[in-house]
Order: sequence, then C-alpha cells, then structure tokens
Amino acid sequence: MSDGVNRFLGDTPLRIVVKLLILSVALGFVMSVLGLYPDDILRAVRDFIVNLWETGFQALGRVGDYLVLGAVIVIPVFILIRILSYRR
Repeated sequence: MSDGVNRFLGDTPLRIVVKLLILSVALGFVMSVLGLYPDDILRAVRDFIVNLWETGFQALGRVGDYLVLGAVIVIPVFILIRILSYRR
C-alpha cells in the first residue's frame, strides 16, 4: 500500500507535505506583497456569481477575460513543470 501511495503522490508523503508547506509559504508571501488575500478572492467569486445572476448572464463575457488572466499563469507553470519533469 505504501508503494501505491508513493506512486500516486510522486514521492513519500512526508516529503510532499514539506514541499507543499514551503510552496504555500512562498506563494502566501507573494500574494501578501501583491495585496491579495483569501477573503478578497472569495468575495470576488461571490460577487461574480451574484453579478452573473443579477445581470441575466451578460457577465459571461467576463469568463473569457478570466480565462486569459488565468492562462497567463497556468500555461507557463505547466510548461515549466513539464520541462523540469522531462529531465528525469
């Protein structure tokens, strides 16, 4: 069973926890510097849903903007992860 868990996680559970803790602290620091806080993000999601409901789904045009904004971060991170895992 341990081998299955290690294979699923990609490493031992303890090392994964340590990596996730370090990544969380680093990302938390960057978000703090940028002035982004979890409650602001949750409030923005809630406001988006309420606005979507109130405007009769005219706000769906914003989804394309959100897609592009997210892709600016997601695509380079994905490519970086693939490049780093390719060297193994």
